[in-house]
Amino acid sequence: MRSLPDKLHRTFFKSMSLLPARGQGLLLRHYFEWFHRTPDPWRHAVDPYEARKYATTLAHVEGDTFDRVLDVGCSEGTFTLLAAESYPQADVLGVDVSERAVHRAASRSKARPSGRTRFAAMDFLNQDPGGRFDLVVCAETLYYVGRDDRLRLASERLRSFLAPGGTLVLVHPWPEGPPPAPLRGRRPAAGQAGRTGRTRRRQALRRQLLPAPVAGPGR
Repeated sequence: MRSLPDKLHRTFFKSMSLLPARGQGLLLRHYFEWFHRTPDPWRHAVDPYEARKYATTLAHVEGDTFDRVLDVGCSEGTFTLLAAESYPQADVLGVDVSERAVHRAASRSKARPSGRTRFAAMDFLNQDPGGRFDLVVCAETLYYVGRDDRLRLASERLRSFLAPGGTLVLVHPWPEGPPPAPLRGRRPAAGQAGRTGRTRRRQALRRQLLPAPVAGPGR
């Protein structure tokens, strides 16, 4: 059972998704600009859970080769820079709705050059990152999107960023909608991002990494 703070958190963002997508994107941008008023608000750079999550995420695609990598909801770029180190030959782009976040990410990238890495402020529900990507990662972001119809839109948007045969990695608990269809033996249902390419859903990753449920979502 989810905690009261978690329920209030999700209700708040579901209410936001009653707006048209562009209005929702504008509110999300203001919210995350405010949330990033202090650096690294989720402690991505120092939290042991985050470090295990990043290592496990990269392990799921270990051995594959990617020329273009996209990190959607990159915050201040901790995972993006790790992905760039793992794939130094790749063009790596991290995008986030918060300009403050991507500004800090870009500063970190200059101080610690890793491959060909860029960051950009982008609302992925309404904007396109440019071109298509062999690997698209979206971690602990979708529960900010809201209701089922907006989740379907988000899934279609993420799928549209994939190059043919590309890999989509989603790292989320999944209470907002029905569980995704199993990938072995069945074709994913319409509207799920797994419909294209070698899609890998890791919605149970958080349960694999933590010994007990957490009180509320991270990012």
